[in-house]
Amino acid sequence: MKRILTAILLSSLSLISAWAQGDGKGYLVGSFESNTILYSEDAVTNAQRPDGNFASNNYLKADYYAGGFSAGLQLETYQPALVGYPGNLEGAKLTNYYMQWTDGDFAVTAGTFYDQFGSGILFRTYEDRTLGMNTALMGARVSYHYKDIASIKALWGAPRLGMEPAKETQVRGVDGSLSLSNLLGMGATSLSLEGSLLNRYEPVNPIQEEAGAEASTLGYSARVNFEHNGFLVKAEYIDGGKKIYSNPNILIDGKSNLIKNGNAQLLEMSYSGGGLGVNLSARRMEWMESKVSYGSTETNNALNYLPALCAQYSYAITNLNPYIPQPGTTAGHINSGEIGGQLDVYYNFRRGTALGGRRGMKVNFNFSTYYNLKEEGSFMPKTLLWRNVNVGVEKQISKKFKMQLLYAMQEYNHSHGVGKGTWLSNMVVADLLYKFTPSFSTRMELAYLTTFEDQKDWMSGLVEVNFAPSWSLFVSDMFNHGDTKIHYYNAGFSYTAGRTRVALSYGRNRAGMVCSGGVCRLMPAYTGGNLVVSTSF
Repeated sequence: MKRILTAILLSSLSLISAWAQGDGKGYLVGSFESNTILYSEDAVTNAQRPDGNFASNNYLKADYYAGGFSAGLQLETYQPALVGYPGNLEGAKLTNYYMQWTDGDFAVTAGTFYDQFGSGILFRTYEDRTLGMNTALMGARVSYHYKDIASIKALWGAPRLGMEPAKETQVRGVDGSLSLSNLLGMGATSLSLEGSLLNRYEPVNPIQEEAGAEASTLGYSARVNFEHNGFLVKAEYIDGGKKIYSNPNILIDGKSNLIKNGNAQLLEMSYSGGGLGVNLSARRMEWMESKVSYGSTETNNALNYLPALCAQYSYAITNLNPYIPQPGTTAGHINSGEIGGQLDVYYNFRRGTALGGRRGMKVNFNFSTYYNLKEEGSFMPKTLLWRNVNVGVEKQISKKFKMQLLYAMQEYNHSHGVGKGTWLSNMVVADLLYKFTPSFSTRMELAYLTTFEDQKDWMSGLVEVNFAPSWSLFVSDMFNHGDTKIHYYNAGFSYTAGRTRVALSYGRNRAGMVCSGGVCRLMPAYTGGNLVVSTSF
């Protein structure tokens, strides 16, 4: 029945698109994505399976544009949701729908929409299907730009939680910016001031009210941006307003509800020029967990965004213990927040230089470290939460052969700061690409992790064969030979035709954290066949 409904919807949208494009008044674009898994029993990993051993996440999106007018919708079905996804994603529902009108510098939106103030630490609504995250606001937004000097926007709405807007939560906000450099004619120098106000409303119960909680809270963000001759500086101060932290297992002064005022500071500096790129980030945050609803514990219950300012890896073995930002928590213990930062350096050795050789060479160095706060209100570090050092080299050996090498050292506090104990691991990765012809290539990935802690040593390998532009085949294995002796094997292929891609794979997947930009959810172990279909029109 689901396949029939999907086919009917796609056919109807195709007919509407043809009609819209034919009359010259507008056009329709859209996309469809389906992620389906048939789960298998696997006693070796204690793999989890849903009832019926079948789960499928599906998204159908369509947007219509005509001059300054646009409108769109998104239909989602979870039959049921894939294992590990938030429990409030179930059934089928038209979750997103909007209309927008833009006239020069003025725009108004009604329905569901996404937005962000500053870095997102104060407020951000967004969609990330990998995490099961969609916090679109259902409401209205108005924005106005005055030339290239000033802009302001105001919004109001109820953020989405699960399949529909939160019943009792309302968000109202104003965000504005002023370009002093354009106002004063400062030429090559760019200087701007930005600010935001955010009001969040959710009724509180008598116990929370007795603890000092308020239904209406106000937060703000103040920002300054400066850029000149390749130098860029961004600074932001955030006051998150009062927040409720509930934990019946931890009582302070006889109260299980803690009322804390959140705040954060962010500084970003960078330089780019002459083949050199340097990025330095420093951040401190305290009690900055912002929720759509106090009553939900689901992972998609977030009203802000706290990116992990550290190296983002694409290799499985380097993501066994990813860093998760600590904004302040009472989950099992009390940790008011974190302080730390990262240094990221890129250098491109040009062709013809001693190290660049005939085809050049790219080198990357990254260092990041974070600590929990010594005490509430402090800027002093206490216990190490995370440390990462990595060096990467990318070299085009010949026209056909490209090599990437990576060394990484990670130190991870598995107790999230409760104790001082850390797990230290060293990793090496070789990523080798060889193009036999412009349309036929192979890629091999070899990786090794060594540690004395947790499950000890790991090794992994991947072989990928590509027949551009249509076919790609792969086989991989990640083996914990230090402790469990379990193989996490996977094999599959994908086929691409125009705007449509179909991928089919089967394998065993390790339990762990699935992260995107610092936001994570726990993925239980599972084994099965995975079919992914995506298309756009």
